[in-house]
Amino acid sequence: MWKTAQRSVRQVTEWHLRSQHVARRNALVASTALAERRREHDEAEEFLRSHLERRALSEAVRPA
Repeated sequence: MWKTAQRSVRQVTEWHLRSQHVARRNALVASTALAERRREHDEAEEFLRSHLERRALSEAVRPA
């Protein structure tokens, strides 16, 4: 019974450590996901910008 009481006391007194660990892990996962979305967004913007430039050039070169 003493071991059970010690374990319960330890869990109560150390909950903040586990909570902080979980919060840091969640923040890391969220940050990674946001960075990936930003990278994909930037790639899409670059592709569209490049496509529009090529299109404008081909229309400018084409005789009317």
